[in-house]
Amino acid sequence: MNGTAATIVVTASTVGLATIAGELEGARAFASASRAPRTRDAYRLQFGTFAAWCSARGLEALPALPATVAAYLVSRTDAGRKVASIALALTAIGSVHKAAGHTSPASHPAVAATWQGIRRTLGTAQRRAAPAAVDELRAMLEALPCAGLGAVRDRALLLVGFAGAFRRSELVALDVADLAFRSEGLVVSVRRSKTDQEGAGAEVAISAGEHAATCPVRAVRAWLELASVAEGAVFRSVDRHGRMGERLDGAEVSRVVKRAAKRAGLDASRFSGHSLRAGLATTAAKLGRADRSIMRQGRWASRTMVDRYVREASLFTDNASAGIGL
Repeated sequence: MNGTAATIVVTASTVGLATIAGELEGARAFASASRAPRTRDAYRLQFGTFAAWCSARGLEALPALPATVAAYLVSRTDAGRKVASIALALTAIGSVHKAAGHTSPASHPAVAATWQGIRRTLGTAQRRAAPAAVDELRAMLEALPCAGLGAVRDRALLLVGFAGAFRRSELVALDVADLAFRSEGLVVSVRRSKTDQEGAGAEVAISAGEHAATCPVRAVRAWLELASVAEGAVFRSVDRHGRMGERLDGAEVSRVVKRAAKRAGLDASRFSGHSLRAGLATTAAKLGRADRSIMRQGRWASRTMVDRYVREASLFTDNASAGIGL
């Protein structure tokens, strides 16, 4: 139960719990839905690890003393955890405390100072997946098997993922009903995404490609027709015998990208499912597409990430070290 639901429960005690039992249950459900399922699962896992660590040392996990949390952060650092992982643990601990009606130990000066020291020592730069630029995407596509259900599915996934700048979660959530084929290309309805947790939705236009082999619209049509998919999930698993299964998960998107990169002779460790999204943004920036156009295609809510892609794409544009006689 989060803080909102806890407040409702406290208030309800003055008017009689029995009379509003149904409403209370509804309040708990809505409070629980205030965070995305993946976020809730991540917090649950992180706090569970923290609670187990505390239990092994005879310490209280909820509510936890600031000294306990600070020591846990140090233990995570000693175990070789990355800054992003430790940050998620700290956020989860604070969130669970607030949900239970306790003051978050994450805001205590001792914990804040420890966390700042860890960030300064380890650094905060994150290793990002390499963008799959058009040339690399073409190489991946050319390396796919010539036939087979899995190869046709992979071609459609790679091209649609790139052209639509889709997140992994958005790709695997697509249903056939979300696709509208038009003479100009394809319009994809994204029902919910990372930056749209309330489900306002967005429409993403994917233009028809100039070449048949790399046209995302033809690729997705070919997949749907060959797989006889007329409703439900667009992208589904295909086993090594060519048998189609259930809806793909996000991890499989990354495996498809890495597998394609390896076949193409690229360093697969540099690529992930995010490489398709990053590749579209970087390619569009190099071609001089307007920032607002890139933001609209990728559903970015702020300029922060787009500015990063633009900077990376223009590193050698009007570069001070070029043309100086070296």
